[in-house]
Amino acid sequence: MSGELGADYKSGSQRARVVTESWGEHNLYCPNCSSPKLGRLSHNTQASDFSCPQCKFWFQLKGQKSRIGNSITDGAYASMMRAIQRDEAPSYYFMHYDAATWTVRNLLLVPHFAFPPSAIVKRPPLSSTARRAGWVGCNFALDRIPVDARIPIVTTIKSSVDGGTECLMISRPEEVREKFKQIKRFKDLPVALRGWVLDVLNVVRRLNKTEFSNAEVYAYQGELKQLHPDNDHIPDKIRQKLQVLRDLGFLEQEKRGVWRLK
Repeated sequence: MSGELGADYKSGSQRARVVTESWGEHNLYCPNCSSPKLGRLSHNTQASDFSCPQCKFWFQLKGQKSRIGNSITDGAYASMMRAIQRDEAPSYYFMHYDAATWTVRNLLLVPHFAFPPSAIVKRPPLSSTARRAGWVGCNFALDRIPVDARIPIVTTIKSSVDGGTECLMISRPEEVREKFKQIKRFKDLPVALRGWVLDVLNVVRRLNKTEFSNAEVYAYQGELKQLHPDNDHIPDKIRQKLQVLRDLGFLEQEKRGVWRLK
């Protein structure tokens, strides 16, 4: 990245914003269509940084100096939940960069239709002595998003050959677009249904098995109950959502109560 673009800014966050957004303007491409570039939006555009000039999908780039873990800080909780419930959230590029060398270390794409409400975690309100006392923010819980929807663009790995030297793996655009296309099947589901189905798919992926039974997914009903406290019929919901995943093409039903990942 061109670190000199931020030289005139005193604030570290402002320098990072200018440098990372400039990099995004010149390097990000649309995963939804063949556009090799994304258009940069005006700075007062709420909750978005880029838009595809062809298909009009819109994206936000969130950069951080720390590695991308299971939790990423976002903005206001109420605004994010409202955007998801109205299906108005952007897709996200999550970037981990090295500020000393201004290099991209990791870049992860999560489509907007792959965020279940359960992945938006409310933070405690700011204290009464804070400048924005009472304000409630949120975090993205990436581990609550199915691995199918966490699409790697750039990944730093350690080589096992020469003693742990780090190198970058960069996914080919056609590979990224194919993964985006697969998870895009969720886009046409009603938003209320989509969250439940994504939560069940996340459990299925965590089983780390090609073939599994209803009973193995039922073992997570306590966790799903915590995510959906208003529902008292969790096993019924699990069966229904497994059927939806079958209809979407993620699963095949081997026999009653037994499923296979496709």
